[in-house]
Formats: sequence, structure tokens, C-alpha cells
Amino acid sequence: MAARRIRQNCSGRVLFCFLLGTLWDAGSGQIRYSVPEEMEKGFFVGDIAKDLGLEPWALSEGGARIVSRGKTQHFALNVRTGSLVTADRIDREELCGRASVCTINIEILLADKVKIYGVEVEITDVNDNSPLFETKETEIKIIEKEVSGSRFLLPEAFDPDVGINSLQSYQLSPNHHFSLHVQRGTDEAKYPELVLDRGLDREEEPVHHLILTASDGGDPVRSGTVHIRVTVLDANDNAPVFTQSLYTVSVPENVPVGTLLLTVNATDPDEGINGKMTYFFRKMTQKTSQVFGLNSLTGDITVLENLDYEKSSFYDIDIEVRDGPGLLDRAKVLIKVLDVNDNAPDVIITSVTNSISENSSAGSVIALFNVHDRDSGENGQVTCSIPEHLPFKLEKSYGNYYSLVTDRALDREQISIYNVTVTATDGGNPPLSSDTHISLHIQDTNDNPPLFVQTSYSAYVMENNPRGTSIYCLTAQDPDSEENGRITYSITDDSVHGAPLSSYVSINSETGVLYALRSFDYEQFRGLKLGVTAKDSGDPPLSTNVTLTLFILDQNDNAPEILYPAYPTDGSTGVELAPRSAEPGYLVTKVVAVDGDSGQNAWLSYHLLKATEPGLFSMGLHSGEIKTARAFVDKDALKQNLVVTVTDNGKPPLSATVSVTVVVADTIPEILSDLSSLASSEPPKDSDLTLYLVIAVASVSCLFFFFIIVLLAQRLYQWQTSKILESTSEHFQNIPASEFVGIDGVRAFLQSYSHEVSLTSDSRKSQVMFTRSNYVDTLTMQPNCEKKEALLISDESVLCKEDQSFIQRFTGIVKQNTPQ
Repeated sequence: MAARRIRQNCSGRVLFCFLLGTLWDAGSGQIRYSVPEEMEKGFFVGDIAKDLGLEPWALSEGGARIVSRGKTQHFALNVRTGSLVTADRIDREELCGRASVCTINIEILLADKVKIYGVEVEITDVNDNSPLFETKETEIKIIEKEVSGSRFLLPEAFDPDVGINSLQSYQLSPNHHFSLHVQRGTDEAKYPELVLDRGLDREEEPVHHLILTASDGGDPVRSGTVHIRVTVLDANDNAPVFTQSLYTVSVPENVPVGTLLLTVNATDPDEGINGKMTYFFRKMTQKTSQVFGLNSLTGDITVLENLDYEKSSFYDIDIEVRDGPGLLDRAKVLIKVLDVNDNAPDVIITSVTNSISENSSAGSVIALFNVHDRDSGENGQVTCSIPEHLPFKLEKSYGNYYSLVTDRALDREQISIYNVTVTATDGGNPPLSSDTHISLHIQDTNDNPPLFVQTSYSAYVMENNPRGTSIYCLTAQDPDSEENGRITYSITDDSVHGAPLSSYVSINSETGVLYALRSFDYEQFRGLKLGVTAKDSGDPPLSTNVTLTLFILDQNDNAPEILYPAYPTDGSTGVELAPRSAEPGYLVTKVVAVDGDSGQNAWLSYHLLKATEPGLFSMGLHSGEIKTARAFVDKDALKQNLVVTVTDNGKPPLSATVSVTVVVADTIPEILSDLSSLASSEPPKDSDLTLYLVIAVASVSCLFFFFIIVLLAQRLYQWQTSKILESTSEHFQNIPASEFVGIDGVRAFLQSYSHEVSLTSDSRKSQVMFTRSNYVDTLTMQPNCEKKEALLISDESVLCKEDQSFIQRFTGIVKQNTPQ
């Protein structure tokens, strides 16, 4: 009903009410509006967007909202229009009581900017309440002999409105005995008093009826009435009187229940029933009556429940005392509640982010919170703090708002989550504090490239490796998380011996394992260098390069290759010459071999595997030199067959063998005779005495039958060549017997004059030895002209065609080198 009257009041002043709701103070730095109470829900209060300098859409996109702090919200923000409107009907008297100014402070948060704006709305009073008396009827007792001018307290009216709308005046109904006097108190309160203008006569009129009207100053005026019944009493009655008209007391808010605050006292000179006094509270609200109690007989005022300074810091109580006949007196009790530091500060988080990027600049807002202490004075002064070692700081914002902001750069790789404790401490003694915990996760940014433990790596792989063999595993570390820390590996493009590097090795892009794509050969190349790139999956991606040197390890896969004695290519065989006069240690020949491997796999050792005369020759273990171990004796065979094996130091070792034939002779005829007999003879592999006896018998028989023929032919041949041999004998002096001599070798030595050969004119026979070398593993066999049989050739003997051609060539060479 009151709201309906307000709407009626504003209906004729629409423009005034509208303007009243949109006033604001731009010069103070805080937005201020004013709105009448009891307006309908949705009533326009002010254009927030315009007053903040924002577009209406900026409020909705910026996440603008009103911070409630747990209180009832009387206003709402229309983000579509950018205006502030009422959320419900506002009753000023309920919110602020009789306070002269009633304001509501609200905070508007822009979530995207984490910025708070303060808005103060004043609730203006409208005349929606009439003055009301506590009761509709009251009785005043006056003795009949009371003198004129006496004053008696009348009940007071109460109007919750303020200003002009509050109680303004009292009127007393017309009568012949009383008048009205209104007394003003220190608090501007109006106290009506009934003044006796004419004496009273109980017998004439024992009861007088009056009407007291209380009126406010609203438009229209509102009023309330009370019926006053004046009863005239007999004489000899005295009214009780308080010893003080005003009692004051201060009490801490933490006094226990039942504490005696003070005792009011009144006196009455009457005796008996007329002097018996009773104390009462008057004009006591229900809330106050629950806090304090009054002993009606003793006047003791006690505490009925716990006091709370934050709820009410001051109580104004009217008390009244009556005697038996009903005469009364009034007094006022003022109780001031003193604040005690009994409330810890409250921290209310208005806006907070749970995560922030590690590359956020200093000053980025993490949280906005409000601190409030319901205590007053120093007890209500709050300071906020956070631990010093954290990369954050607190900044004072609007009012009691604080912002938690970054103080320096963050690094997720060092600390990925922070638990920030905000401590709010008041100024009481002892101080009270409260903690609020804010958990902040640091979001990763791709600020770290993958890192290898080393700047370069070396890997080793054995040659002849199977294809697809795992060679090495490269691992890089990236302290970033998720995609920023996911690493892929790749090989940089390059070429090796004209072929792309990717045809030699590959890498697993996820694990960094290197694989061989082909079988490596140490003898082709001994190593390769490749670049490996580790790249993360961030945006943009970061990468690191590292060099890997791949060394091919040698494997003993090559047997020794004998270079000397070389395998003949023209079908001829070769022998080594050793004079019978050679001393022990005489160098007969040297076996030369190489190994395609390296390292210990190429360390060669030479061994004399088999010899015709064991102990006659010695073999240099590492030099390959064949030397005489003792002097020759007559029983030593002219032809010595040696089998030499060359072994490397690999595991397992590989070897090659070669056969060396050494002819022991001092003269060319002996050499030719030996060569002729060796052409068809096979070196005895075993000392088979029977074979030698058969050969000896056959030789003697042949010599007997052909002796005469050979003798005649030899004589003739000697006569023809004696002069030639004599002229050329000087060219064969000092020929080393250690040189290799074969069928072709003899011819070569004679042409180059590199050997010195002594020939006698009385030579009757020549020995020619045809041998073949035994090349194991690496050399192939050359066939001889006939079966390997020992044959002693005389002048009359019939040689094989090959031997005859050799002797003819040898004779021709001798003739060519004989001076004419």
C-alpha cells in the first residue's frame, strides 16, 4: 500500500524521479547514483556503460558483473543495455533505519580486465510511513491538587521516515484544562508534554479524554493519533522521580551474558502502596528487548545475550517508573558497545585465474580480492601480505580491494604450480589474521629447444653388419610439456661417395635410434659424419643440431695377400738360388704379403710350415725373410721346397700359404742340370725311400745306354760353345743366389747382368728344375707340361718340347751376349 502511494507521488513527477535516479558525481572518481526507495523491480538507476566510457557490448564481452560478497543484491546489471537497474523493491527504513543518509555501495567487476569499479547509490526517502504511537490509548493519572503549570509526559509517536517525511508536529484536541508543549531533545527528537492550565476537581470531572495527533511533513501529510485518558486522583499522592534523567554506560562487546550493566533508581516519598515503584522499558523494539533485561523491582539492567558491536554499537532505551496509584516518571538510558578485536579479517576473492602463461609480462593480474574486518578502529585496519620468495606482489586497488600480480618473469620449467597464501592481518591486540590460498598453474610456452647431453657424438659399427642393424640411440631432452616437449628426430641431407646419406642410415623420428640401411665395408670407407636434428612440436617449433661421427670398425674379413713371390702369369715357375757356400744367416729371399684389413687384423706373422730339410732355413716372424739357419752340407738336397704360411692377427685368424723352391748351386751348369731334372720331378712331400730307389735305378740304366751317344754329342756341343762361354763367363760374376730365378728369371738375369754365374768348359750335363708354387687360398695352380716326375737330362736325352725350347732360348741368349 505504501509502494502504491509512492508510485502515485512519482506519477505526477516522472521527470523528477527519472532525474533523481540518474544523477552521478563525475568529479569524485567514483560513480554515484541516487534512486528513490520502493521503486519497482527493473527501475533504471544509471547508464553504467556510458559513465565508464564503454560501449554496452563491452560489458557483456568483458564479463561485467556485480560483486556480491555474500550480501543481498538490490541492483542488477543489464549487460545488453549497459544500465544499472533495481533488482527488487528497496525499503530505506529497513536498510538504514533513521540514518540521515542511506547509501549502498556496489562493485562492478570487468573480468577480462580484472578491474573493479565502485558505484555508490543513495536511497532517498519517500513518505511511505505514518507517525505511529506505541499504543492506541494511554492513561495519565494526576492528583486533584496538582498546581497549574505542571507538566506530564505524553507518549511519543515514531515515524521511520527521515527528513521532511519524518515526524514534524503534535496537536492536542481542544479542552479547558490542558495544553500541549513539545520539547526538543539533543537528538532532535520531539517529546510531547501535557501542561495543566487549570486546576482539577475529581468530584466535578474525575476523567478527561484527549486526542493527541502526530503529523509528518510529507506531501501529502501523514498522521497518527493516540487516545489519552486523564484520571484525577485524590490528594496526598506523589509521583516517583528518577535520580537521573539520563543514564549512560559503555560496555565491551565481549561481556558475558548476565552481566549487570547499571541500576536505575527512582524515589517516591509516599508510603505503602503509593510508594511502591515498578520499572518498565518503553518504546523498546523487539530486537532490543532480546538483548537487555530490566528488573522491574530493583531497576537492574542486565545483558540477556551476547553483544555484537558489528550488529549494533549503540542502544537508546527509554525507561519508565510507576508507583502504585499510577504516577510515573521517565528517563533515558544510552548504552555504548565498545569494539573488541573478536573478528578476523575476511578475504573474499572476487576474480581469480587458475592458470597463467609463463611468458606473461610483469604486472599481469592473477586475482582480485576484497578484505574486510567487521571490527572498527585499529581492530578493523587490515594489511595483506604474501610470502617474499614468490614472484608475485600485492597492489592496492579500489577501496579495500587488492590485486595479486606477477612481479617478474615466470618459468614453468623451474616451478609449474604455485600455491600462494594471502594473509590478512588486522591491527588489534593481539592481532587476528586469516589465510586464503590461491593455486596457480603455469602454462607452458615453447621457450626451450631440445637439448642433447653432448655437442657431438661418436658411434661405432662393425663392418659387414646386417642391414637394419641398430647403430646408436640419440636422445634429446626438452623441459617443455605436451606438444612443446614432443621431439622428432631427423637426419640432415648430405651425400657420401656420391650417394645420398639417407641410403646409408636412417633414424627413428620418435625414439632417435639410428639404423644401418646397408652393410658397411671398412675397406671402402672407414667412417662418415652426419647431422641429426631434434625438433619439438611447438608453435613455432624449436630445434637443435648435433653431429654424429660414425666409425666403421674393421672385421677380419680379408686373408693376407702374398705379393712376393708373385704368382707367374706366363706359365713359368720360379726358384730361389742359394750358393752352397752361404753362411748361416744368409738371406735367401723374402716373402712379402699385405692384408686389406687394419689394426691387429693386419698384423701379419710368417711361419715356415714345411721344409725339405727341417732346420736348414729360418723364417723371420714379422719380416718374412727366409735365411739359412746353418751352412749347407753335401748331403743336403739341391732343391729345397719350403711352404710358408702368412697369418694375420684377427679373430678368427685368416692365412695364406706359398711354396718357395730354393736351389742350392754354385754354377750355371749345376743350375741347368738341376732345372732339367726338376722339370718333371715332383718335390717329395714325404721321404719315400722306395720312390727314390726306383728313380735311381732308372737313371743309371738310361745313363749306361746313352752314355756313348751323350759323350759324342757333348763333345761336339762343347766344341761349338766353348768360345762363347769363355767370352760370357765374365758377365756372371758375383750373382746373388737369393734372387728369385725361374725359367724366365734366368733369361732376365742373363740379360740384365744382375747375377754372376761361373760356367766351366768341361760341364757334361745340365740340370733344369721345373717347379710350381703352391698358393693357398689366393693363388691358382698353373699346369706343368707333364706329370711331376724327376728326370735327369743328359745331352742324349729326349726332353719335352717345353724344356727343349727353354734350352734353345737359353743357348741363344748366351750366344747373343758373347762378343764376336
